[in-house]
Amino acid sequence: GRFSSLVVALTAAGLLETLRGEGPFTIFAPTDEAFDKLPREIDLAQIEKNDFRLTYHVVAGNLPTSSLSNEDLGSLNGESVEVVFSEAGMMVNDANVVHADIIANNGVVRVIDAVLSPFSVVDIITLDGRFSSLVAALEAAGL
Repeated sequence: GRFSSLVVALTAAGLLETLRGEGPFTIFAPTDEAFDKLPREIDLAQIEKNDFRLTYHVVAGNLPTSSLSNEDLGSLNGESVEVVFSEAGMMVNDANVVHADIIANNGVVRVIDAVLSPFSVVDIITLDGRFSSLVAALEAAGL
């Protein structure tokens, strides 16, 4: 299917049943092709329970496109995703919405062409132990 990778990740994170619940939810659903762009080191079947990255793709509420404008929406992980409309279409952060408003009985799904990341460059290098020397140098330089 088009969302096999997302289903594997949601199952590993224990979120699939939650999203089958009453909701309502608005889900920004990356395609399998979007997941294929991730580094190979990421094992979707090993994602931790209630993973911060996956809950970043879900907003509480049934939010059809007609109810949105250029705005920030609070995701279930507490961070905001940015919705922007332009002549080219709708974007969520750096992901293009390739299919909007797939209506479900407990919300709406938007298909996106990239996996959203709640992490900044600084977050990534700080969390990844391979960059400890760089982090120390940046801190020493006051950056």
